[in-house]
Amino acid sequence: MARPHDALLNFARLKEKQRAVRADFPSSLTLRVHRAISWLGRAENEVEDADVRFILLWIGFNSAYGSDISSAINSERGAFKAYFDALVGLDVDNQIYGVVWKRFPHEIRLLLDNKYVFAPFWNHHNGVPGYSDWEQRLAASQRALASTLAQHDTSRLLSIVFDRLYVLRNHLVHGGATWNSAINRDQVRDGAGVIGWLLPIFIDIMMDNPQQEWGPVAYPVVE
Repeated sequence: MARPHDALLNFARLKEKQRAVRADFPSSLTLRVHRAISWLGRAENEVEDADVRFILLWIGFNSAYGSDISSAINSERGAFKAYFDALVGLDVDNQIYGVVWKRFPHEIRLLLDNKYVFAPFWNHHNGVPGYSDWEQRLAASQRALASTLAQHDTSRLLSIVFDRLYVLRNHLVHGGATWNSAINRDQVRDGAGVIGWLLPIFIDIMMDNPQQEWGPVAYPVVE
């Protein structure tokens, strides 16, 4: 039950589709989709506060893909890659491609050039040994990004983008930023914009592919 190409995906459309097709879902997908759509709906109503909107959208994204409640950053990266590989492989309408390469290329490039959402930069400034070369790491990352862009490797680009957004998420969730701060406005605004467009597509693809192994949910409903 794919959507028409000219129909904007949002909470209302996804909820309508969910009700029509959820009988065929395994229980874990039912829970993932239900939770992700609920957070997307709340995020759509948050039009004034970019910080809150970003956090709500990240929770929705985490509801869609997450499974390991004890994951650290390296295993999180692995989860991102597996999830994005599956989504891009199943995206027969090239919806993700359209967002990444046509709708947000400028915002994504600015985000990936920003040292303040680059984890090694913060590791160095937080005194973690082995990251004094963060500038060289950033330069190497940008060279790898150039190759990714040249090859139009959508899954790889998504992994890089969400790795940077994960750093931004940590700033906000772990109290590393001031609410409504002018310092990180651009990355919060652009990050919320990118996730806000991609999350409905991710949910839509998952509903179209209930046979895909999306993994167990971290917090199942326990009676």
